[in-house]
Amino acid sequence: MYNENPNIVICNHPLLKHKITMLRSKETGTNEFRAIVEEIAMLIGYEALRDLELTEVAVETPIETAMCPVIAGKKQAIVPILRAGLGMVGGMLKLMPAAKVGHIGLYRDEVTFEPHEYYCKLPTAIDQRKIFVVDPMLATGGSAISAIDFIKQHGGKDITFLCVIAAPEGLEKLASAHPDLKIFVGNLDRCLNENAYICPGLGDAGDRIFGTK
Repeated sequence: MYNENPNIVICNHPLLKHKITMLRSKETGTNEFRAIVEEIAMLIGYEALRDLELTEVAVETPIETAMCPVIAGKKQAIVPILRAGLGMVGGMLKLMPAAKVGHIGLYRDEVTFEPHEYYCKLPTAIDQRKIFVVDPMLATGGSAISAIDFIKQHGGKDITFLCVIAAPEGLEKLASAHPDLKIFVGNLDRCLNENAYICPGLGDAGDRIFGTK
């Protein structure tokens, strides 16, 4: 499925794989974990931004005036899924400093594992923006599907989802629910366990980013 679906990209850069291994270690502390998540967001974001449109403008170099490429087209929006998605915002903003930032708050029912919305605030003119939804982990896919649903209900159309690790079950479910969605994954992990945690995973990304339990 993943090799056949052109909208799904499993990133394979060695530096990215190395940093994800560092995240997995239970010995990695909060400060280092947070910094690595931001670095990984930049690496995955770099891949996800390959199709940004370019236009040419006149630039006066020390030698001559030249027509040079700059980013054109739609304005960008970064939408983290709270709260772990906040850890990826800094890295994405380093790539797109002018991007607007929205927020979608979801929590997972510990019994049914179903997501429930508690907050949704998106940038204005969301229908005219290139939207990047970020969340470090794609487990069951429920939260990501709900977040994309909310954005589409508000008029969003051009949407890309970025995550650090994903379970095959969640990736398949998300791609099936939103076949038009572009998905960039840092690493495809083995499976979900009986508690719907990604294996081998990296623990609770939100707790590890913010130092909570």
